[in-house]
Amino acid sequence: MKCITLTVDGIVPYIGGIVLVRRKNEPFKGHYALPGGIVEYGETVEEAVIREVHEETGLECEVKRLVGVYSDPERDPRGHFVSVCFLMDVRGGELRAGSDADDVKVFKLGELPPLAFDHSRMLKDAEVMLSGILSKVQEHNDLSGR
Repeated sequence: MKCITLTVDGIVPYIGGIVLVRRKNEPFKGHYALPGGIVEYGETVEEAVIREVHEETGLECEVKRLVGVYSDPERDPRGHFVSVCFLMDVRGGELRAGSDADDVKVFKLGELPPLAFDHSRMLKDAEVMLSGILSKVQEHNDLSGR
């Protein structure tokens, strides 16, 4: 019997953009993606996304809200992977590439590179949530820069 693999992805708004990691491994090696990974046995999806985001980006985050569940059996070439995607809130840490990330960068929403898996769809689904958050971050940056 084949089993489904449960994964998580985190949308991390940071300094006016979205944090993306460049994948070190296949599938989609060299492509940018949302930070995330496989949920470990005994771990909640919330714990998994916090852990994965920290491992891949160095940022300490908490879950802000659920974006959606992505279950298309064709979304990952390795098999049937179901991902739970969360909008995250940065609480600390230092942006740096870690674990299976080759690089980590912040991209403005309108300037995203081609993304791995169905991560473009996840970002599109979170667009309304993100527009309010990113404008508040930019407004704060403008006010503190005076």
